[in-house]
Amino acid sequence: MTRTVLESKSKTVVIGFDEPFCVIGERINPTGRKKLAAELEAGDFSTVEKDALEQVACGAMVLDVNAGVVYNSNPNPNETEPPLMRKMIELVQGLVDVPLCIDSSVPGALEAGLAVAEGRPLLNSVTGEEERLEKILPLVKKYNVPVVAISNDDTGISEDPDVRFAVAKKIVERAADFGIPAHDIVVDPLVMPVGAMATAGRQVFTLVKRLREELGVNTTCGASNISFGLPNRHGINAAFLPMAIGAGMTSAIMNPVRAVEMEAIRAANFLMNHDPNGGEWIRFARVLDAVKEGKDFATASQEAASAGRVGGRGSREGRRRARG
Repeated sequence: MTRTVLESKSKTVVIGFDEPFCVIGERINPTGRKKLAAELEAGDFSTVEKDALEQVACGAMVLDVNAGVVYNSNPNPNETEPPLMRKMIELVQGLVDVPLCIDSSVPGALEAGLAVAEGRPLLNSVTGEEERLEKILPLVKKYNVPVVAISNDDTGISEDPDVRFAVAKKIVERAADFGIPAHDIVVDPLVMPVGAMATAGRQVFTLVKRLREELGVNTTCGASNISFGLPNRHGINAAFLPMAIGAGMTSAIMNPVRAVEMEAIRAANFLMNHDPNGGEWIRFARVLDAVKEGKDFATASQEAASAGRVGGRGSREGRRRARG
């Protein structure tokens, strides 16, 4: 079975077909968050610290770190993003013990993050553009890390799922030319908004099955893309995630500080027999009980974490398997 191994200094998380669904926390990202972007430019990392601790307490097994701030004082990300990424990676890994996902469109920022990251982070991302392949795949090989492969290329994002599959296959084959195995490629087949494309959900479920069966790769996505522009987005996300898991998706970049979506994932893990005897579901149910009593989800999760963290077995058993 395909297993993608991620590591922090002290913890191993395995993304795999027979593992609990891997929740990659998305919130350390200034895109669309003007307040966070302004804080980062001013050297204020208080929100980053809060988001790191809160997401892990709520169940994130990996944290995505994105330093994509366009500075008012210097709009060139090639100059500003690498040092900011380095600082953010150092800060976050000093606060939490989960593996990190280094997220940037700037190759220099990716390498800056890789240079200071402890363990084996996930690199986010490579696409099918020739220029991007030639810049990113050597980094993947040099640092021996897994990488997110996004199914778009020089022609953009195709609405045809067969084209997106072909791009993913191309990336896997090009990675093999660099000596990078398929188990270190985590494909993002690109989730389209269902409000704009009625077949978006069915497309991604079919794509995930093909990627798993034909290429043998793990998969991920930006989960909230499915509900973009629609009311009650979290309800749609909470329905989409278990369906994606049933189709074979093994991870998602998402907001773990949403009880309804985390509840859906916990239930799906149990139903897929990735939570033996329902131990994690039972522990999570205690958090939900605290929410019913009036506590917000993040506070209830943090209190549970201080008493004995609610988390997926992938982080514990993964360490034994990876080293066993």
